[in-house]
Parts: sequence; C-alpha cells; structure tokens
Amino acid sequence: IMADDLGYECLGCYGGTSYKTPNLDRMAATGVRFTHAYAQPLCTPTRVQLMTGQHNFRNWQSFGTMAQTEKTFGHMMQQTGYKTAMVGKWQFYSYESEPSPRRATGMKPEQAGFDEWVLWHDLYTETKGSRYADPVISDNGKIRTDLKGKYGPDIFVERINRFVETNKDRPFFVYYPMTLTHGPFNPTPRSADWAKGDRLKDDPKYYADMVAYMDECVGRVLSNVERLGLAERTLVLFYGDNGTPREVTSRMGGQVIPGGKQLTLDSGMHVPMMARWQGVTTAGSVCRDLIDSTDFLPTIAETTGTRWFKNLPLDGRSFLPQVRGQKGNPRPWLFSHWDPHPGCKADLKPTRLAWDHNSKLYMDGRLFDIQQDPFEKSPIAGDSPARKKLQTALDQMARVKPPKFNKFETDGRTAY
Repeated sequence: IMADDLGYECLGCYGGTSYKTPNLDRMAATGVRFTHAYAQPLCTPTRVQLMTGQHNFRNWQSFGTMAQTEKTFGHMMQQTGYKTAMVGKWQFYSYESEPSPRRATGMKPEQAGFDEWVLWHDLYTETKGSRYADPVISDNGKIRTDLKGKYGPDIFVERINRFVETNKDRPFFVYYPMTLTHGPFNPTPRSADWAKGDRLKDDPKYYADMVAYMDECVGRVLSNVERLGLAERTLVLFYGDNGTPREVTSRMGGQVIPGGKQLTLDSGMHVPMMARWQGVTTAGSVCRDLIDSTDFLPTIAETTGTRWFKNLPLDGRSFLPQVRGQKGNPRPWLFSHWDPHPGCKADLKPTRLAWDHNSKLYMDGRLFDIQQDPFEKSPIAGDSPARKKLQTALDQMARVKPPKFNKFETDGRTAY
C-alpha cells in the first residue's frame, strides 16, 4: 500500500498531531514501524524505483511514463505463480497532451505484470477525470459507467477486498498505489461539505479529511485480511511516495512542518513506512535502518522465494530480516539520482545526493547536519568524517553510472 503525497509527519505513530490516523497507528502498534524510510521527492521517480528495484539513472524515461520494456515486481510475481492485481493510480502512460513528443508513450497497465487492474489515469491525461467524487476508473481496460455519486477510494478498496477474498486459498500479490492524499484537495464522504457542497472544490482545508479517509481505507483492507483469517500468511507493507504537498503545513506537537513535496529536504523525502505480518513481526517494534524505494522489490522476492530476472540489475537490498526482528544487512547510506525531467511541470534542478541518519551531501559539495538543520539553511564547510563517508558513496554511484541530467525537454525547451 503506497499513499500519495504523505510525509512522515502526518501519522500519529510518528508524533504527528494534525491528523487522525488510528488504523495506521494500530498497524504500527501490531507490526514494525520504520523511522528512516525515504522516497524520491515526486511520485513517478519513486514509483519507477519501487516497481523495478533500480535507481532512476538506470531506467528513467520521462515524468509520468515508464518504458514498455521494463520488468516490474508484477511480472516477477506472475512468474512465481502468484495471482496479481494493481488497484489505484497508474499514470505511467501518455502523461502529456498533444503536441508533446511523449504523447502515446509509456507502459500500459496490461503490460505491467498484473492479472487484474482497476485504475485511475491509465491512459490520456486530458481524459483522466476525477479520482475522487464521480470518479473515472478503468476496470481491466473498460471505463466504469456506474460511478455517479461514488467516491473513487471506496471503489478501489471494494475491489481489493473482493480480489483478496476470491484468491484467499492461493498465493496473491496486490499493489495498491492510493490516490489519496494527492491534490486536488476535495471533500471526502466524511466531510461536512460532502452532502450539500461542491464535491470537487479544491481547498487545502480538506487535506485533514483526506488523510483521515486514507487511514480509513487502509483500515478496511487490514480488517478484510484479518476477517478472512489471512493475517498470519500475509505480509502487508505501507509506504509513502514522497513528502506532503507544499500547500499544507502540519504539526508534530510544537514543531511546525511545511510540506516538502518536490524538494530534496527531509520534508520532501522522509516518508512513513511500516510492516505487519501477524506472528512474524514483533508488535510495536521500531527499526531505525535506512530504507529506500528500491528495497521493496528484493524484500518481496526474498519473502516469496522468487528470483528477479536474469541480467537485470537490482539496486535495493531486502529488509525482510528486519521485518522478522533480525539485524539483516542495513544500509550505511542512501542515495538519490534526482532528475524528474523531461516532462516535470516544475523547474526543479537535478542533482545527486547521499545521506545517512545525521548528514546529507550534495554532488556540488554542500554538506548539511540534517538533525540540527533539517531545512538545510547552513552548509558545513571543511573536511569531516561525514563528508568523507558520503563522498565515498557518491563516488561509488558515479562509477556505476556518471551523473547525466536531462537539461532539455525533448522539444528543445530548457527544463530548468
């Protein structure tokens, strides 16, 4: 389960005080809560890494697309004999309208390794419609025509729960990239304005309602797994794809956290993550190991005893031992090749960075103490053990593939 635009500061189990998240707090209390999980600062870069287990410098195509030739964890699970489903947000095909040269490019859902898919935004951007009230949802390639007055997240949860029940006696794999809590910031069925107001009104004041409904959706999925007696045979992972929207400000007690989506600050990349596998995870345990989006695929592979495709690289490392309460093979540092161009609608400057629990180093030499300076206002000059460690990390990744960024859009316009 991957929430859309949800920073770590939003959940009560991380100390967040702005929103109600009882189901995810309960998941943390009955499983493992990871305190240092990170994503790319925007959705597509994270999603490509998550589904392929590779850093973006290996297989990045453009924002809102993924190459049709890619292998995903859906393909991997299919070859292992699992029944597979993807439900929620796609946005990997033809992200841009005409006359963009990326029109009609990317991967379609039916090419991604899933037996069933129920998705929003699976084809053209200009016809994607709402993901919330009166949603436009494709059910295995056919647009649903019975959703007037419905709420998109409800449709997704209903379909997931039906898929799980149908396949409860065989191995199954569900990928649930949620539409919540991404803008537009619309009322939910629990909002006071839902009954009589404009259900498509866009106002950040609804973000709290959206977080609460996201939590409710997760709770329904978890309750269904429990109701079917599958909790001891099902590993459930929860993750965020990037930080909270910049229109939103949240609180962790007396600490004010502005949303950091799009930014390489802690608030743009530090996301919630937890795992629950009844009888395997130790209830209420906390893991401080560094986790990256590339780590999910090898974890899923180790959990299920399958193998990734021969001759395809994997940059992640399995955190299954940590889920089991063992030491495992924790990372000494994390790395990001950050370049959402071409296709990104913001003039974000590409870079590379490496960080650990305490420090962050950019390829231009800026070093920050991210514990004391999370908003990166005061670079640290001079040599230090932290600089040496993280420079070694950047150098190691440069040997894998030297930094190369997409300065221009494919039509020749400057990207930033």
